[in-house]
Amino acid sequence: MRTYNLTVFDQTGEKLLDESFTAGTDEEAKEVGQARLSEEGFNDHTHRCVSPEAKLILFHR
Repeated sequence: MRTYNLTVFDQTGEKLLDESFTAGTDEEAKEVGQARLSEEGFNDHTHRCVSPEAKLILFHR
């Protein structure tokens, strides 16, 4: 399993969510990240999810 980081920001740049989770693949991490964003109601906020190599898996501005 690999550790991914999901971060959500408000319009001023303040972090609203900053958490790590594990997933087996980048595609699985994308699904987990999208589900987490939906749970918290952050789909329309600026967010990013990065792999352990700092590859962007999810990004919305």
